[in-house]
Amino acid sequence: MLTLTTLASGSSGNCLLLSCGDVHLLVDAGISCRRICTGLKALGVEPEALSGVLITHEHTDHIAGLATLTKRYAIPVYASPGTGRQLCYRIAALEDVLHTCRPCTAFSVDGLDVETFPLSHDAAEPMGFAVSDGGRKAAVATDLGVVTPEVEAAMAGAGLVVVEANHDVDWLEQGPYPYPLKQRILGDRGHLSNEAGARLACRAAEAGAHTILLAHLSHENNTPQRARTAAEICLRGSGIRPGADVVLEVAPRSEPGRTCPVGEAVLC
Repeated sequence: MLTLTTLASGSSGNCLLLSCGDVHLLVDAGISCRRICTGLKALGVEPEALSGVLITHEHTDHIAGLATLTKRYAIPVYASPGTGRQLCYRIAALEDVLHTCRPCTAFSVDGLDVETFPLSHDAAEPMGFAVSDGGRKAAVATDLGVVTPEVEAAMAGAGLVVVEANHDVDWLEQGPYPYPLKQRILGDRGHLSNEAGARLACRAAEAGAHTILLAHLSHENNTPQRARTAAEICLRGSGIRPGADVVLEVAPRSEPGRTCPVGEAVLC
C-alpha cells in the first residue's frame, strides 16, 4: 500500500515520506538530518533504506538537511537541472548522487513511478511530484504562486493530494512583514493563499482525490483553523462534504503528521 507521512510542513521546514512496502522516498529535506532520521525511525524506516530524495527547489526550508543526509547515506537525489545546479553550488560532491529530470517528464525509482510538473515559484527551476505505485497516486504541490494547467493535470487521478495553504491574505497584508516580502508572497511566483489553495483542493477533489492535506502554512500569517475553514467552505460550495466525501486534514508545521493511505481516486 502506498502511504504518505509529513515529517514537517511550513515556512521553517518541509519534508514528507512516501512509502510502498520496502520502497521509501522523501520529498524535500528541509529539516535537520537528525530530525529526519528521528522521524523515519519512528515510522520503522532506517535512513539507509531510502530509495531517493525528490527535491522541489533549492530554498533552505526544503534542503536544510540534505547535505548531511547525502554525506552519511549516499542517497540518490532527484531534481530539475536548474535546481540541481543550485544544489551542487551549495553541497560538496552532490553530483555523485544527483539525478536530474526536467519538468513534465517521468521516471521510476525501485518500482514507484514519478511524474514531474513545473511550479511558479521564485526559484531556479522548481517542480512538483506525483508518485504512483501503478494503481494509486499521490501528488504534492506546495510553493507555488499561481495554479497552472500543468499543476491541475498532475493532480488529476490522484487519490491523495498535498496542497499549499500558506497564508491568510488579510493577515499578511496587515502584518509586520516588509512590503517587498509581502509582494513576493502574494505574487505569481510566491505562495498560495488559503482561498487559492482551497480552490485547488476543490478541483483535486472533483478530479478524484479522496484525501486532501493542506500544507506549508505560515507560522506568522495563518492558522490551521483558518486554512481548514477556507477549504471546507470551497468544498461545500461545490457539493463536496468534508468528512464524508473527502478527508480534509492540515499538516503539522514542526512535527510528523498522521500516516495517510493513498487509495484509488474516486470521483465525488
